[in-house]
Amino acid sequence: MSNAYKTVKYMLKSCCPNYLIPSFIKFQYYKKMGKKCDLKNPVTYTEKIQWSKLYRDNKSLSMFADKIEVRKWVKSIIGEEYLIPMVGKVIEDVSDFDISVLPERFVIKANHGCGYNILVDDKEAVDVALVKKKIDEWLSHNFAYEVFEMQYKDITPKIYFEENIRSGDMKDLPDYKFFCFNGKVYCSYTMLDYTLDHDKGRLGFFDKDYKIMPYYRKDYYPITEQLEKPKNYKRMVEIAEALSEGFSHVRVDLYNIDGKIYFGEMTFSTCGGYCKFEPEEFDMILGDQWNLNDGI
Repeated sequence: MSNAYKTVKYMLKSCCPNYLIPSFIKFQYYKKMGKKCDLKNPVTYTEKIQWSKLYRDNKSLSMFADKIEVRKWVKSIIGEEYLIPMVGKVIEDVSDFDISVLPERFVIKANHGCGYNILVDDKEAVDVALVKKKIDEWLSHNFAYEVFEMQYKDITPKIYFEENIRSGDMKDLPDYKFFCFNGKVYCSYTMLDYTLDHDKGRLGFFDKDYKIMPYYRKDYYPITEQLEKPKNYKRMVEIAEALSEGFSHVRVDLYNIDGKIYFGEMTFSTCGGYCKFEPEEFDMILGDQWNLNDGI
């Protein structure tokens, strides 16, 4: 990244006038994707995500992007049994973090962005000072201005804690992410081997019937083999479609532990709209599924 790009990026994140956002989105897209972004007539999936940053009703999406608030809505749609139980209390200031009141195993998360989580398998081994530093960084950061995912802009930053659903003998926690368009699952991707070291994660795309597709993301090692269909997979599809009804596009993330299904999150701009697919044609295929006039 050039020094000039870093400077412009910092200035725009700090105080970005709305009229400059389209230009910076196109600039950022070209830097990350190596090609121009057509915001007037978007056709690929990644172009449509960029368009959605500007023209989607992102204020309406904020509640669904808020990882705490969305739990109430999920409970009303599919039931509380699909929510990962919370432990401890929600905090808004790092000074309120008290590890002594938390169980031996838990997960620390923030509600207002992506990638804000710390997996704790043994709290006795936790560097509390380091965790507090990380929490303080999260709480002071408006994630929306990373790549202009404006659904995060008005979320009040909070820290919450969930049960660690990954049992002690589990080396991995498979993640199932369903791409839904106008309330219907088109495909999903499964992530494996990422839990302890994200850089070693493997990712593969599967169709609605969980048959492997010949598409990958360049930023992960590919899953090339047909995986066994998760237990209660049909129910996972039903849940994803129930939660995605009324949205032109949303990715519904779920976990499945031996048939026990848990809700993960609702994602409206996968990878910030900078996914590099292999082969590249998949960007167009996904884009074809998304009618920007359907729902919010």
